[in-house]
Amino acid sequence: MHSKPPKFSILTKTLFSIVSLIFIFSSQTWAQTKDPSPINFPTPKNVDNMLFYLQRDPNTNTLIYALNLEKNGSLNADNPIQVYWIRYGEKGQKKDLGYIQRKFAYGIDVKTLGTDKYEFRFVSHKKLPFYLQKSSDKSYHASVTINNHTIKVNRLFIRIQGGSFWLPNVKYAEVEGTDEATGKPTVERISVK
Repeated sequence: MHSKPPKFSILTKTLFSIVSLIFIFSSQTWAQTKDPSPINFPTPKNVDNMLFYLQRDPNTNTLIYALNLEKNGSLNADNPIQVYWIRYGEKGQKKDLGYIQRKFAYGIDVKTLGTDKYEFRFVSHKKLPFYLQKSSDKSYHASVTINNHTIKVNRLFIRIQGGSFWLPNVKYAEVEGTDEATGKPTVERISVK
């Protein structure tokens, strides 16, 4: 005759849940510090109308995502975000994206959702929607929702180790910014596979 396994008490289940949550949280925090880039990246300064910037291995050249404003200061509704390089690895000059970079790597596809609200996706990772919208203070910002957190985006980072031009070995991507619910700085790692 087989005996029944003992039933877990509510206290035991609660303690198990708390320990599990601590382990999961610790694992996520550890994962975000695991495998950092060996490169010391500069922070872009005095960049007009910058929404956020993107940095990636294997060099310090930085992509700027900025509001595309008309001469009168209004947002260009057909093309609200301009993307260009600051070539820190060279002379720090501004440079437009090449055709292949724009169409297959760092460019974005934009869709109008309504007055002062747009959805955009990276051409190289169309699964994750970002949003451009006007805040209550009348300024625009870019946001994305990851792990149930909506983040006002400041920086994107892509960790690349090896691979080729067409198939880089992307280890991870991180979104740095401000959690819109708490107002606190946050970093969320996302899967790009």
